[in-house]
Amino acid sequence: MADRYILEEVIDKKQEREFLNFPARLYKNERNWIRPLDEEVKKVFDPEKNKLFRTGEAVRWLLRDGNAKTIGRIAAFFDKRTAKKNDQPTGGVGFFDCIDNQEAADILFAAGKEWLKARGMEAMDGPVNFGNRDNFWGCLKSGFYENTFNMPYNFLYYNKLFENHGFRDYFKQYVYYKNIKDGASEIAHEKASRILKNPDYHFDIFRWKRFEQYAGDFLAIYNKAWARFPGVSAMRLPQAKALLFSLKPVIDERAVIFGYYNNEPVAFFIMIPDINQIIRNFNGKLHLLNKIRLYFGLKVFHKSNRLLGLIFGVTPEQQGKGVESALIQRFEDETKKPGFPYVHLEMNWIGDFNPAMMKMVERNVEAEIYKTYVTYRYLFDRSKEFKRAGKVG
Repeated sequence: MADRYILEEVIDKKQEREFLNFPARLYKNERNWIRPLDEEVKKVFDPEKNKLFRTGEAVRWLLRDGNAKTIGRIAAFFDKRTAKKNDQPTGGVGFFDCIDNQEAADILFAAGKEWLKARGMEAMDGPVNFGNRDNFWGCLKSGFYENTFNMPYNFLYYNKLFENHGFRDYFKQYVYYKNIKDGASEIAHEKASRILKNPDYHFDIFRWKRFEQYAGDFLAIYNKAWARFPGVSAMRLPQAKALLFSLKPVIDERAVIFGYYNNEPVAFFIMIPDINQIIRNFNGKLHLLNKIRLYFGLKVFHKSNRLLGLIFGVTPEQQGKGVESALIQRFEDETKKPGFPYVHLEMNWIGDFNPAMMKMVERNVEAEIYKTYVTYRYLFDRSKEFKRAGKVG
């Protein structure tokens, strides 16, 4: 390592504050960057709040120059269960931020590699999250609009830093955009009409008073629809409850739809208001005053006019029958009611390994690709054949 660089592990509160604050200085002139809430980042690295510490580990570093000025940061992590769902045990690096300097980036990437290698990993993905894919995942490559809640934003040169180091495009994930007022396509309406006329199907708007039922329904659908994808683990009921409960402060019941066939859960579409439109000036802090500002901005003044499509799932046996269109139609019915405040919809996280979902969103929803993220993979054995993520669906 060059003498002019100092790599230090984050082990105390002062270093943790610097890990959180460094991006704010790096992006201070970037108008589309919105600082994530500190507590959202901190809980990723808190063993009491992140269940992945039961089967994995995580570490964070800061990189400083010869004047002790921070010029980069990175985290590395692995989970034994998901690591083995690859051709080789694979960990991850994430929360990467760095000045436009390849040597500095290489030091950070090398630190992640050596740490993971010492723990039995043979590859690393990045930039990814030590947690769910819908948070802090991917390197933005096109569509440099303001970031939505817990979605990453980075400078374009980050792609160069990853690729020059030897990372390769493992898969792309797309964000699709739709003006809600435009409605779905005629094809979707026709398909939805056939399903909605069938008495075996019905579609519900989420209600908190039936939380226990919906948590179980979500679990059943998720494990059938999503756990078959690469790198996605099956979920248990406590996890499903925790995920839904975590959305309680922001959820709008009108934007969460469940579908049933013969009273068995077969589909869901979960959207939430984008609170980044409200927390833009919070500087990452969610103290009491900002909690009050968030509540009134979201629930009273409806300052968020953008919905985020968090997750869309249909069980395999119901795919291609029009259930997807019926979900969309049921949501569209809500949008036409008086007082519906949302205009924009961004559907996050549709991987290029899922062409069936891409086709559905493009043809039925008539949404367009708005942002493109890349998940990179680096094989430690440089002679091994590189394979992109296999297609599903």
